[in-house]
Formats: sequence, C-alpha cells, structure tokens
Amino acid sequence: MTAVPAITLNNAVKIPQLGFGTFQIPPEETRDTTLAALEVGYRHIDTAQMYGNEKEVGRAVRDSGLDRAEVFVTSKLSNDVHTRDETLRSFDGSLDAMGLDHLDLFLIHWPLPARRDFVETWKALEEIYRSGRAKAIGVSNFQPHHLRQLMEGSLVVPAVNQIEVHPYLTQDGVRAYGAEHGIATEAWSPIAQGKVLDAPAIRRIAERVGKSAAQVTLRWHLQRGDIVFPKSVTRARIEENFDLFDFELAAADMGEISALNRDERTGPNPDRFTG
Repeated sequence: MTAVPAITLNNAVKIPQLGFGTFQIPPEETRDTTLAALEVGYRHIDTAQMYGNEKEVGRAVRDSGLDRAEVFVTSKLSNDVHTRDETLRSFDGSLDAMGLDHLDLFLIHWPLPARRDFVETWKALEEIYRSGRAKAIGVSNFQPHHLRQLMEGSLVVPAVNQIEVHPYLTQDGVRAYGAEHGIATEAWSPIAQGKVLDAPAIRRIAERVGKSAAQVTLRWHLQRGDIVFPKSVTRARIEENFDLFDFELAAADMGEISALNRDERTGPNPDRFTG
C-alpha cells in the first residue's frame, strides 16, 4: 500500500497530508463510502458537526478493523455554538456520536466575528486540548486578521487553518501568514468543485504526465505543502484521487498552475459570512 506523507504540526502531531473529505456525503452513504476510502488506503478522515454524518464516520472507523491510532479523524464545531459551555457539550456530543474517545483534530468551523467571540470559543478548545481528548486543535476559514486576534488573546497557536484553496484561489497570503506562525494549511474544495479541471494548462500537463486533471491538481496541492482531502462517493474516483505518488510535477508545471489564480471563491468569503 502506498505510504502517504505526513505533515508534522506545531505540537509534533503528525497528520497524513492526503485525506478523505465527507462534506455533502449523505449520512446514509457515509459509512460505506468512508469504509471504501479506508480500504483504498486513506488514513485521514475529515468531517464536521454541520455535515450531519459524524455518527457514520465513526462507525466506518470502528468497522474498518484498523487500530484507532492508524486513523486520523477531524471534526469541526457547529456555527450555532458560541459559549464555553456550549462548546464543551458540543465536543462531547461529537465523541458520543462517533463512538470515539478522542479526536485527532478539532476545529472552529468559521470565525463569524459578527455573531460570536471566537477567542472565547478558542479558549474552550484549549481546555479540550489540555484534557487530551483532542490531540490537536485548529481553525477553519480564518483570515490573517482573525488569526492575529485569536493568538493575541489565547495561549495555543492553531495547528491548522482549513481554508478554500485551489488553482483559481491560491490563497498565497493566508498560507504565508500561517507558515510564518507555524500553522499548517488544509485545503478544502481543492479542485474548485471541478471548475479547474477544464483549465487548458492543467489539461495539457495531465496529458503529458499521463494522469487525470484532478490528479494533477491534487499533486499541485501536495507539492505546495497543503494538506488536502478530496471527496467522492465513487470507488473508482476514490482510488484515482489516492493515486498521486508515482509522479511529480516540474517546477514549470507548478508555476503554470499557480498562475491560474484569479481569487475566485466557490464558497463564502469569511469576512462576510454570517453562518
């Protein structure tokens, strides 16, 4: 089985750089789809309270027969949770739903500065981290000014920032700020919901290296240092998205793909999103 490279987070926890995403997978399909991903070789599963499929993710992890230590599991805090007590109860609910005694990574899903004090919420995550029930904690969809505010009012630097990243939205500024402060970048919507797959530059590179446009795009992420977790409910596509380690993009290819950036989002802008 192909060995997936790992990124060492700022607290020495190792996270597989390639994972499997479960966003928009219906609960009734999640267990079997996640189990298929684990059979293919994925050892990093990303879910969230708002996805409504934590229970099925946990069941897949348990049914896989793999040792719990072999599977890196991430979930994220629901946007309707604000206070310390709500956050602690909500985290307990995730563990109960998944039937797990800990998470490997737990994130604040969106900053929502107009709705909540995310520094207060973060301090609750710090409590969870100190308890050992989350091996690492982080954030999602935070801009540098959100990160700056969080770090000024707390003790633990986020291990990751999970943001929308793809060739049409390279997020170089957010990624650079994270790297400067030891915060790893996780990329959601890594192929822009398929929009980048018709880009002539990506198609030309894919034809030359004998890979699909999706594989080339995901390889671009890996070589940049992003942690990435493509999603599919199709076994063949799950396998294809895992088959990324027998080729490498040249520096010119990397530059050509990065040059496609046009700051185009497929999801909300974190500075305007209210949940």
